[in-house]
Amino acid sequence: MYSFVSVFDLLFLLMALATLASLGAAAAFAVAGRRSRALRILGMWGLGGCAYLAVGLAVSLVRPQRILGLKEPWCFDDWCLTVSGVTTASEDTDHVVTVGLRLFSRAAGRSERALGAWVYLVDERGRRFGPEAGASDIPLDTLLAPGESLVTSRSFRIPSGIRPVGLVTGHGGGYCGAMSILIIGSSGCLFGKPAMVGLP
Repeated sequence: MYSFVSVFDLLFLLMALATLASLGAAAAFAVAGRRSRALRILGMWGLGGCAYLAVGLAVSLVRPQRILGLKEPWCFDDWCLTVSGVTTASEDTDHVVTVGLRLFSRAAGRSERALGAWVYLVDERGRRFGPEAGASDIPLDTLLAPGESLVTSRSFRIPSGIRPVGLVTGHGGGYCGAMSILIIGSSGCLFGKPAMVGLP
């Protein structure tokens, strides 16, 4: 999830390959008329999958929450985001929190993007606040050339009396979506401790 491919990322890839192999073998045995063998393979795959998910949830439960600092890169492969600064302005009964963002690529030879990238602010109770739409906002999933960086910002309208404590981000699915659960140690959001950039 961060700057480099972790052991948990590699385990996810191995499980994905094992899933393809298991389903392919089960289908081949079923077509060949050996349905009992196909069912045994599916049963073993199901048990393995349940064990994998259980381990992933257990690791997320006991793993400390990861809180990144301002200007500390949060990377998905070679696509990275940093929070450069935070400003707050009062407006009627709300306050508007503007978060400066820098998007950049660490790739050496290919363009990078995080399709469907999103950001939210979260408060101490885990409530999420999405950014207001801005006509001039640079899309977070803009394609970046190798080594390219872009500066943008997002503004969030927060009711008075609520203090956001962090910014969460992701891509390719919603907050606390399937990928968070499938990669071991990434489902802290289920236990109220998502990875986030801490806000002052």
